[in-house]
Amino acid sequence: MHGWQWDVEPLIVDHGRVAGSANRAAIISNRRITGLSADVIAELIAEIGLLWHERHHAKLVSRPRKRAVGAGAKHRLVFIDRLLATLVHLRHGATHDVLACWFNVDRSTITRAIGEVRPLLAERGCTVSRGVRLRTLAEVVDHLGASGTTGIIDGTEIRVRRPAAGHKDRDKFISGKSKQNAVKAMVVTDEDGRLLFCSPTKPGSCADISQARQLGLVRLLVDGPAIEILADAGYQGLGAQTGGRVVTPPHRKFKKNAPDW
Repeated sequence: MHGWQWDVEPLIVDHGRVAGSANRAAIISNRRITGLSADVIAELIAEIGLLWHERHHAKLVSRPRKRAVGAGAKHRLVFIDRLLATLVHLRHGATHDVLACWFNVDRSTITRAIGEVRPLLAERGCTVSRGVRLRTLAEVVDHLGASGTTGIIDGTEIRVRRPAAGHKDRDKFISGKSKQNAVKAMVVTDEDGRLLFCSPTKPGSCADISQARQLGLVRLLVDGPAIEILADAGYQGLGAQTGGRVVTPPHRKFKKNAPDW
């Protein structure tokens, strides 16, 4: 068991199991499916693969047996596929039924696989930290102030169908940035990229800075703790309104005589 070589090669060629290799290759080759590159997936396999096998082996030998360890039917879902199924489930929220069809196994097999792999990922640090639940933008500002962490804000757009003809706000959904029908949300993360807040959506024509003002960000920063929030040029103007607590790329007119903040 410990003689296996955990590198990128086992990701493409399964150990004696050809079925499902096309699905496996498709998942690994397209980063949008898991959000991870093949190298990162290989690192996960190297770090937690042997640990999974050790725990599985320990569980087998810990109970009375009539046959030797390793006898009987083999896993239809090897560890690599168990890891990939878990990553797809966590990133896209795919149901166990869908994953069972994808990997050609029973639903219970997927449920058991995810139940085994998620704790291993959590031990590695791939989990949502407990104890902190931020439900409002005010709580996010207080959290950044208490932790002394730098925040990052940005707007994200999601394409939507064009509203039906005759809809009174039909043109408001056309984004000036992408020139497509979209809705927009303001996202706040910490300096490590952990998501702290995602606002309700607004029509795509709403400017990033307008959405931030409508959410009350300016008032929260002026009245709240002294924190630093990084933003792109779409939020220029918030720095002056918040005493420099929102840091954006310098405006053209400030290139020579930048204000103190």
